[in-house]
Amino acid sequence: MTDFKTMKTEPAKLENKTRRLEKPKTNDPELGPLQLLPGKWANLPNLPGRGWNMIALPFVAPPPPGVPFPLNYRLLVNQYNEELEFTLVDKAVPNRGVRLAPGTPANTDQFLVALDYQQRITQIASDDFPQSTVRPPDGSTIHHEPGLWLHMINGITDGLNIGRLATIPHGDSVLALGRSSEHSGAQSIPDISGLPIGVDQDLKNPYLAPYKHFNDNFFKGLFNPVSPNDLLEAANQGVEIVKTTVLDVDSTHPTGGVVNIPFVVRQANATVVKSTFWIQELADKDKYKKPKLRLQYSQLVMLDFFPRVDGLPPGCCPGQIKWPHVSINTMEKVVE
Repeated sequence: MTDFKTMKTEPAKLENKTRRLEKPKTNDPELGPLQLLPGKWANLPNLPGRGWNMIALPFVAPPPPGVPFPLNYRLLVNQYNEELEFTLVDKAVPNRGVRLAPGTPANTDQFLVALDYQQRITQIASDDFPQSTVRPPDGSTIHHEPGLWLHMINGITDGLNIGRLATIPHGDSVLALGRSSEHSGAQSIPDISGLPIGVDQDLKNPYLAPYKHFNDNFFKGLFNPVSPNDLLEAANQGVEIVKTTVLDVDSTHPTGGVVNIPFVVRQANATVVKSTFWIQELADKDKYKKPKLRLQYSQLVMLDFFPRVDGLPPGCCPGQIKWPHVSINTMEKVVE
C-alpha cells in the first residue's frame, strides 16, 4: 500500500509539460542531478585501463595445488576500457495518478526525465583462477548495456529521486532506485569486500584459494579483488576536485528488483544490484575554459549459487552463497 505521508505531490517544475525527445545538453536544469551526464565518457585517450572487474563463476576443474577438493568455481578478473554515452533525453514523461485521501481529491500526475545511455566495455587483459580456456581474447567486447537514468521531478517517495533501468544481454533486467546529493570537494570512496557471503571468510580457508591467489598476487600488479574499490581512491590522489555529484542506486529499495532468464536463475542468479556514480568537477579547465569532468563508479552485483557453507546453525541464514561481482572505473568527459 502506498504511504502518502512519504510522497511529495507538488506540481512538476517543468517549463514545458509536453512530452518530447531531445538531444540532451550538459547543465540543462530540467535534468536535475543528471545534468552533467549528457555526452560521451571514456577511458581513452587519457585514462586508459582504469576499468576493473571481478566475478566468480561456476566452473568445473581439478582442484588447484594445495586444495584438497574441487572448488567448482573460478574467479575471473578483467581490465578494460569503456565508453558510456548519453545521447537522447525523454522529457516530461507522465505517470497519471490521483489523491483521493486525505483532503480534497486531486490529480497528482508525476513527471519524469529519462536519459538514455549505451555502455560498451572492451577487455584489454584478463586472468582467472583456477585457470580456464574460456576467457575471451583481449580486444573482445565483454559488456554491452542499453538503459535509462531516471529523474523523478515530483511525486517523490522517501527521497528516491533517481532511478536506473538497465537491460543486460545475458538475460537480466534491473530497476535500481536511489538518491542524489551534491558535495564540495572530493568524496571518500567506501571500502567494499569482494569475498563471498555464506562461507568462512578467512583467506586461509582452502575454499577461498582463488581469492587468496589474487590477494597475494594483485592482477596486473594493481587490482585486488578482495578489496576492489581501492583503485578508485588511488585515482583521486593528486587530483583537485572542486565539486562532486553523487548518484547512488540500489535494487533492494522497495519496488526495485532484478529479473533474469531461467538459465541465469538456475546457474548464477543475479539478485541484487547496487551502484554509485561520483561525477567530479575538477579545478583543471578544458579547452573551452570550463571545468574538466570525471566520472567514477563502483557497481556491486550479487550472484547467488551453491549452498552456504559457513557452518551457521540450520535455519539461521537460508539461501545460497552470495558472490560479489564488482566493477569499477574512472573515466573523463570527452570534449569535442
